[in-house]
Amino acid sequence: MKFPILAVAATLIVSQAVDAAPLESTSATITYHRVSVDGVNIFYREAGPKGAPTIVLLHGFPSSSREFDQLIPLLATRYHIVAPDFPGFGQSDAPPPSSYAYTFDHLAQTTNDFLEQVGATRYSLYLHDYGGPVGFRLMVAHPERVHALVIQNANAYKEGLGPKWASIAQYWADRKAHPEVLNVFMSPAATEQRHTAGTSHPERYNPDTWTDESAHLARLGQYEIQGDLLYDYRTNVASYSDWQAWLRTHKPPTLVLWGRNDPSFLAAGADAFKRDIPDAEIHLLEAGHFAFDEQNDEIARLILTFLDRQPLA
Repeated sequence: MKFPILAVAATLIVSQAVDAAPLESTSATITYHRVSVDGVNIFYREAGPKGAPTIVLLHGFPSSSREFDQLIPLLATRYHIVAPDFPGFGQSDAPPPSSYAYTFDHLAQTTNDFLEQVGATRYSLYLHDYGGPVGFRLMVAHPERVHALVIQNANAYKEGLGPKWASIAQYWADRKAHPEVLNVFMSPAATEQRHTAGTSHPERYNPDTWTDESAHLARLGQYEIQGDLLYDYRTNVASYSDWQAWLRTHKPPTLVLWGRNDPSFLAAGADAFKRDIPDAEIHLLEAGHFAFDEQNDEIARLILTFLDRQPLA
């Protein structure tokens, strides 16, 4: 059966019109940037209208700001989003420990300098995993800059530490005597399990995520970098009481979103925030450590609803 000539011509016209008018980018489209901070090139993702309130997304181990790729466009419809990679992670520089001290104090200082350099001096913080101890240091140093907190599997209470932290404590006590702890911590199996352990929806997890993270951890110098940070993590546990006191004093508007099945940071760590911030809004989600891998839409909805209720000071 032959199509009429007019119908074919109309189809060609429509096709050409579509080709000639591509969809325009919106403010929710992610853009990618680098800026030099104290001699270290920091990579960051940005999206949303620059005149809108800012949300700073701080990532976890062993990921980067890439972990927020699906979340950023949902938040950027109403907020300005800035998401840096820490030194040693993602697309940021990874100088050797001989020229950059891989401590959480130093990551926080670099992140603070980065935020000042890009003009982010008033923001809400989204803290995940390693982003927690970095973000808490930012808050203590500059409480006036913090509008609100969104805490997602970023621990600040001893009851939130899962069973694996007992072996990590051995590493803290004698690093040289327990190299097996770091070997397991950086293994491909552990990297995958940080995403998939505790999930009832494995089909929602992109395996490219942990294969890319494993490839990053296998790069030259990463063993030393991540070993230094894991060893320094003991300073975070030692700082819990100080951070809790800060929360009691300042009581920032706080939303706690927690993958309840996280074997690393237990759900008890989410509930504990109520002790110091009685008005904290807490949601235990059916998810694991990377909760946004399977609850991305729900997390975005909860964040937008929460932040829309917070008056801008």
